Amino acid sequence: MLAHPGGVGVVRASVAREPLFTFGVIADVQYADIPDGRSFLGVPRYYRHSITVLQRAVRSWNSHKAGVKFCVNFGDIVDGFCPKDRSLSAVQAVVAEFDRFHGGPAYHMLGNHCLYNLPRSELVSVLRMPGRAYYDFSPWPGYRFVVLDAYDFSAVGWPRDHPVAAAARRFLEERNPNSDKNSPTGLAGEDRRFVMFNGGVGEEQLRWLDGVLRDASRRGETVVVCSHLPLHPGAASPAGLMWNYEEALAVVHRHGCVAACLAGHDHKGGYAVDVCGVHHRTLEAALECPPGTDAFGHVDVFPGRLSLAGSGRMASTDMLLTLPRLS
Repeated sequence: MLAHPGGVGVVRASVAREPLFTFGVIADVQYADIPDGRSFLGVPRYYRHSITVLQRAVRSWNSHKAGVKFCVNFGDIVDGFCPKDRSLSAVQAVVAEFDRFHGGPAYHMLGNHCLYNLPRSELVSVLRMPGRAYYDFSPWPGYRFVVLDAYDFSAVGWPRDHPVAAAARRFLEERNPNSDKNSPTGLAGEDRRFVMFNGGVGEEQLRWLDGVLRDASRRGETVVVCSHLPLHPGAASPAGLMWNYEEALAVVHRHGCVAACLAGHDHKGGYAVDVCGVHHRTLEAALECPPGTDAFGHVDVFPGRLSLAGSGRMASTDMLLTLPRLS
């Protein structure tokens, strides 16, 4: 029997001894060549050390005895405090560390700190995304990974006069009375998510997601959804959630093929299983690792089970899949 971190439930071990495949995970590197600092809440942040965490992650993945097939970076590759004239070189430095991973491709997604530093179009190019910031891929027969653009509808990452940015500002004005739209002061419960450092999935992307999941369900594929912003309030603080997480979850639940939703952004991490049996795992941030500590991991994929083996601050999590065809 394997216990979830934080005492959240117990799951049965899979009978399979060897995984079908393994992939690496890391979140919120937020590298910058600047002195250490603190978050707005006073949590220490180790801007220079975070790239060292990534280097150790890559060495760990490269030395994994069974082989790590690919890795996923859950956004915020660079920090918003990085001087803007050094933003591109900072992103390139982190990408160069991912290039040292020999097992296969590194898949990236956009986070708010990425978009504070560089234009969306430049990030899509330097992070080698396939022409846009949401996409899907199939690393193994019967499995599909979906990468969301959690800032598709957002007040950051678009020129100020862009229609999306203007609509997002109106959206926030209607929901957040504070003059500083990054402040959740006075907002209660899940309404605390209506801050400028979060965003949402737009209508076109929701239609795309619906089509991808419909096709995956028809093919009998098991799906893992990856997003910088968490999709479930049980796996993150309210101020860290996607604006329209309920809409996104409705699409996820519609097709019965999504096993897990993995995310970053909320640096302390979190874990929950929703009412439809989908696992939600928010990954602990590399940025907040003091020197000598780590936060990365790899996920072993078994028939009917995902097993996250975490290093350092990243808690290990064993997830028994309850999709109808796997029960």
